[in-house]
Amino acid sequence: MLHVLAVLAAAVLFGTTGTSQAVGPEGTTPLSVGVARMVVGGTGLALIAFLLAARHRRVSPGPRARLTTGPLLLMALTGVALAVYQPLFFLGTERNGVAVSTVIALGSAPVLAGLLEWAITRRLPSPVWLFATALATLGVGLLGFGGGAGTGGADPIGVLGAIGAGASFAVIANAQRRLLDAGWDAFTVVGSMGAGSAIICALAIPFVNLTWIADPGGLVMTLWLGLATIAVAYTLFTWGLQGLTAATAATLTLGEPLTAAVLGMTVLGEQLSALAAIGIIVLAAGLATLAWGSRRTRDPEPFAVEG
Repeated sequence: MLHVLAVLAAAVLFGTTGTSQAVGPEGTTPLSVGVARMVVGGTGLALIAFLLAARHRRVSPGPRARLTTGPLLLMALTGVALAVYQPLFFLGTERNGVAVSTVIALGSAPVLAGLLEWAITRRLPSPVWLFATALATLGVGLLGFGGGAGTGGADPIGVLGAIGAGASFAVIANAQRRLLDAGWDAFTVVGSMGAGSAIICALAIPFVNLTWIADPGGLVMTLWLGLATIAVAYTLFTWGLQGLTAATAATLTLGEPLTAAVLGMTVLGEQLSALAAIGIIVLAAGLATLAWGSRRTRDPEPFAVEG
């Protein structure tokens, strides 16, 4: 039960990301918010995860995976992908609102993760996965055409940003899977991702305007986005996954788009068009089918987008 609550709590925290940025101070940009979030969050996540990994090594001594060039490159790749994810995700929410953009990013991620795995392994996905992917793709398309109520459709740049965020997480999901299959501890893998993204974003600080952090609201937003939605959420998510099946975890992570959509409509006053609402229903059906299909261990497993 604790593992279920941990993944569900992580999903809810992830789902607050877009709304937190939207209610932040004026003068922010998708790039500056993403940089600030990952410098704080990536550093916090690395510290927590590496401490938990060290504890795991003390409690369970034994042979460990060797840090060769391959694993090191995969760990670096996850850090780059998480850093890239940030401005793309916030670009989507800025252009098309939290509800629509979050659902597009979350809906595209498992589809793109499966397609990437297919391209790498040449393993033919199951008919269930193909059907679920078709549903999810249709749902994303309806959201893109529908957008918010009265908008006449979603902004294409924002849609591309959200899909780009989904693609970034697809890369993370596949790289991390290969590291875990090679025997790496889950918290070492996640901590490396946090450290890598924090370093990359720290290097970008001289090139972005972060004066808005001096505003109390900006500081609170940065701490929440970094510590709550990255450091704490990823820690809970990683720990919770170790006690759940893929299908259960994938279903629980649907709490993220639900949280984002509810906050977008209640806190930010966003409204969905009828076509976008249908798109969310179709997309949810596709994700639920992906979750059900993940009971087969060799099928592409759904992954949640940590926003």
